[in-house]
Amino acid sequence: MTGRIELPQGTLDLLILRTLLPGAQHGWAISERVQQVSSEVLSIQQGSLYPALHRLERRGWIKARWGTSDNNRRAKYYELTRTGEKQLERETEAWRKLTVAVAQILEGA
Repeated sequence: MTGRIELPQGTLDLLILRTLLPGAQHGWAISERVQQVSSEVLSIQQGSLYPALHRLERRGWIKARWGTSDNNRRAKYYELTRTGEKQLERETEAWRKLTVAVAQILEGA
């Protein structure tokens, strides 16, 4: 058994937006960063990542451009828009409220 857990529903957008906050990254790097920062607990499947990136782009929260990766391959880079930064703030606040409420219940409210 691995120490990985399934991403709770609705958290993928938040994780992608947060991962893009420092700057533009290509899809593979986003996936790797989430896995690395979560100490290998969270993993984004490629079949979930790219539909999410397209959805976020359609909503205007991220924008994409083609570039060259570190290993000299053509890659699509994604970056937050100003609207995406505001959405990240909203989703982060909602997530914090949720985790506090769940913790209160688990600790025997």
